[in-house]
Amino acid sequence: MAARTESYAPVVLELRQVRGSDLQDLLAEETAIWREMLDWDFNPSAGLVRRFLDMQALSGYVLMVGGRVAGYSYFVAEERKGLIGDLYVRQEFATPQTEGRLLASVLEGMVKSPFVHRVESQLMMLRNGPRIALPYWRYLKVHARNFMEMGLSAAPAFSIGSASRPVAIENWSERYQDEAAHLIANAYQGHIDSEINDQYRSAGGARRFLMNIVQYPGCGAFYQPASFVAVDPRSGHLAGICLSSLVAEDIGHITQVCVSKAVRGQGVGYELMRRSLQSLAANQCRKASLTVTAANKAAIRVYEQMGFIKRREFSAYVWDGF
Repeated sequence: MAARTESYAPVVLELRQVRGSDLQDLLAEETAIWREMLDWDFNPSAGLVRRFLDMQALSGYVLMVGGRVAGYSYFVAEERKGLIGDLYVRQEFATPQTEGRLLASVLEGMVKSPFVHRVESQLMMLRNGPRIALPYWRYLKVHARNFMEMGLSAAPAFSIGSASRPVAIENWSERYQDEAAHLIANAYQGHIDSEINDQYRSAGGARRFLMNIVQYPGCGAFYQPASFVAVDPRSGHLAGICLSSLVAEDIGHITQVCVSKAVRGQGVGYELMRRSLQSLAANQCRKASLTVTAANKAAIRVYEQMGFIKRREFSAYVWDGF
């Protein structure tokens, strides 16, 4: 459907000026789009947006066109960093100008804070990203990311990995959280993903990242039966992790796969992935998905060999050094 061309001038208001019920139709459309494009059940996230709006506890902006709610975006700030949690403009109003204006409002709202010097965002539903005159471009880096998906009918037939260095595979447990945080920080040292998400740069940041995966629905509902760790039996230390969630009743998502530098290229990541995908298939999941940075060619080759195909490309935006 073509974007609407009425002459109504868009108006941007703070989210605290609206209630959850005011966004009902917009969130219903966004939920349908997430399901159509990504096989993702957005209802839990939409419910949180409505709840926090009613509590007047959500920072962000709403785009009004002709008295109608046309779009919204919210953000959170922690320490020196701001995170744009979501940005969505209804299909009939989505143009480079409307999406750009909403994005600029959110950035300006965060830049006004004397404590925020970095902003990160991965906006899956931004329709006109390449055509938007992105604000604060002097501080901006854009990284292409792929959303990949595979059917799980073949997962039970995956052959056992031939890791040249034997490891013990165990189900994820909370007792691994601290060591997993150190594993992530070490494994992503100098990796492009640490430029996109600075939580990868320290054990403390990785610990917060893991907590978000396990406790909050942004990446689906954490699914422990399809989440595994690889343990070096000689040292007892973690050699890798693969964490999974359910983003719909019958759709799994790999939220994190990571192996230590000491065992990289030895099949440990494949074996962890194999276990997770087979467990999701046993849970009656039809498909599994993941996201990966387009520049990470080695990881993409492994995912493609396992059966993943790119379904959608999106951008990760990082503004740093305000």
